Amino acid sequence: MVSLGVIMTTATATILIAELLRDCRQNFRLEVLKQVRRAVYSGIVSALFVLAAMCIAPAPAHANQLNVPPEVKQGLDRIFDGDPDAAIDLAKVVQQKQPEHPVGYLLEAEARWWKIYCEALEVKYEMVDAWKRSKRPGDDDYLALADHGISLAQAQLKNSDSAEMHLYAGMGLALKARLFGLREERRATARAGVDAREQFLRAAQLDPDLADAYTGLGLYNYYADALSAIAKVLRFIMGIPGGSKREGIKQLEIGMSRGELIAPEARFYYARNLRTYDQKYEEALAIAAPLVERYPHNPIFLLMVGNLNAELGRKEKAAASFRAAGQLPIRDSACAERVRKVAEMFLSSSH
Repeated sequence: MVSLGVIMTTATATILIAELLRDCRQNFRLEVLKQVRRAVYSGIVSALFVLAAMCIAPAPAHANQLNVPPEVKQGLDRIFDGDPDAAIDLAKVVQQKQPEHPVGYLLEAEARWWKIYCEALEVKYEMVDAWKRSKRPGDDDYLALADHGISLAQAQLKNSDSAEMHLYAGMGLALKARLFGLREERRATARAGVDAREQFLRAAQLDPDLADAYTGLGLYNYYADALSAIAKVLRFIMGIPGGSKREGIKQLEIGMSRGELIAPEARFYYARNLRTYDQKYEEALAIAAPLVERYPHNPIFLLMVGNLNAELGRKEKAAASFRAAGQLPIRDSACAERVRKVAEMFLSSSH
């Protein structure tokens, strides 16, 4: 007969194993379980030590880490600091150096997206955002860049199934979905969004540490769960995968804290979604404020922080952000004009 002391020891160790397993890295879990099952035959405490050693030990390097040219990260910094035109120049350099690699074309498309976003800014429901705009002549060039980046990533995937190339394919599809969404082309938006989701899922499966993939997954999950009831019915009829806002938030937090390429973007869209869909202004402000601290020349980030302070009734802080945005020297004339108009609108309404 098993003694009460043995039962208590086993129960305690089992609880500890469960806690350690919860904290283990995702890519270790299956191997950990195998080792624990083997070790159980020689005693539950031995299993505990095996599990602890595997969880505490440093993780092995992944084969699918990103290895981008320095111009890419410089270009992204320029985008997030409010100068996408400078990023386009850097993207051209990358395209010349590595014409068969997707990252240079996706960097240029990313820069052009923020120009499009800024030029479409307007105030609705007391919130500043790029809500809607019609097709423009430059849209085809933007979509061609995204498509070229996607096709180059897919060409490399035929030779090697890598997390990095799935990430780039997903980023290209997400860039397309953004523009289709801005133009209110719902079917095209849904199609590109679902395809992007599949690419991000595969990237995360191949490399669970690839944090930028979680940004794409987080945005899909959040948006899919934030849809209106009618839109959710249509999504079900069309066979579009659903989402979970709670899971999306967790994924966006991973993306903004550990992302290598687009962490600021994860932070911006996370704050934007909390404001737009959940009216959690205080929480959104806490997430958005570091963007202005790190990138003080980005008018979009300044307008976001000003908007959130206005929603919270902090008129002086809001006005300071709007004035700062309106006074920035912005190279893109269409963006500069739109920013000044939006800033003036908020400032005049606060008096």
